[in-house]
Amino acid sequence: MCGLVKRSINIMTFREISPKINIKEMKELGKLSGEALKHKERRDKELNAIIKGEDDRLLLVIGPCSSDNEEAVLEYARRLAKLQEEVKDKIFIVMRVYTAKPRTNGDGYKGLIHQPDSKGSPSLINGIKAVRELHYKVITETGLTTADEMLYPENLPLIDDLVSYHAIGARSVENQQHRFVASGIDAPTGMKNPTSGNLNVMFNGIYAAQHAQNFLFNYAEVETEGNPLAHAVLRGGVNEYGKNIPNYYTENLLDAIKFYEKMHLENPFIMIDTNHNNSGKQYLEQIRIVRQILINREWNKQIKKYVRGFMIESYIEEGRQEEPIEFGKSITDPCLGWESTKELIYEIHKTEEK
Repeated sequence: MCGLVKRSINIMTFREISPKINIKEMKELGKLSGEALKHKERRDKELNAIIKGEDDRLLLVIGPCSSDNEEAVLEYARRLAKLQEEVKDKIFIVMRVYTAKPRTNGDGYKGLIHQPDSKGSPSLINGIKAVRELHYKVITETGLTTADEMLYPENLPLIDDLVSYHAIGARSVENQQHRFVASGIDAPTGMKNPTSGNLNVMFNGIYAAQHAQNFLFNYAEVETEGNPLAHAVLRGGVNEYGKNIPNYYTENLLDAIKFYEKMHLENPFIMIDTNHNNSGKQYLEQIRIVRQILINREWNKQIKKYVRGFMIESYIEEGRQEEPIEFGKSITDPCLGWESTKELIYEIHKTEEK
């Protein structure tokens, strides 16, 4: 006769290591008001008009891969703001201030929100404060408006009043929570194709984001109206053998346009991410990719109508470093340096003047 077998059951546990965040109190930190708020609202209207096709300027979402150092990010922002003034008739710039970084296996630097001091230990409460302060300073000290990646949908209420452009990355675009939360954002939201390169997955995400949804969010049942400014970002993919599969070539762009037309999506807009699997993270390839897209826009009226933006990774110093030693150099993906960035933006501007 068999005896009873005792089994121990392991239960996942979550241990709170900080007080619960008061969203209203947190949003009082770095809160825009007066002329700064009016300035942001004006720029947001311009950005929305570009996505809707009512303004024919090219959109550049450009800046460091990750905003790891406030002083360096603000120095870069000051330079970029001066350049924006020079090219504002043909180019509208939103600065990448990406503060949360996806990590495939959980290792590595996870962004300012996790580590306000990139050399220190994780401190998410201080990280959230640092994130708000950085977006606030870029806006109020340089006049640029900012973009950030929505890596954690539950954090959206902590920064939605400051961020003008939201990005949903390749690892998040298939996630239903990201898609549904995107449907409640009243700002342009770029949705990348997944790392597989599958356009159908991305466009299903855009469809979900553009339509009304009902779901649980931050412990409440919510309804959304849909976000007509959700749009496609082509970033390349990788096959089962680990080989990069770019998707910025003419046939890829025409395929993406067909999806827009077949699915009857609003405000068709295609952004080209010039780094990641499009460049194979060979950061200088970003220059060649931009040039090729500009040629395609010149040759093909349909491409010119739909493909109207670039996402570019750029910082003060070119390349990347393992540790945050050199000022203004990426500690995540390699970036264009400032001189190359400046020349590339001038080149885009000159091409658009023709």
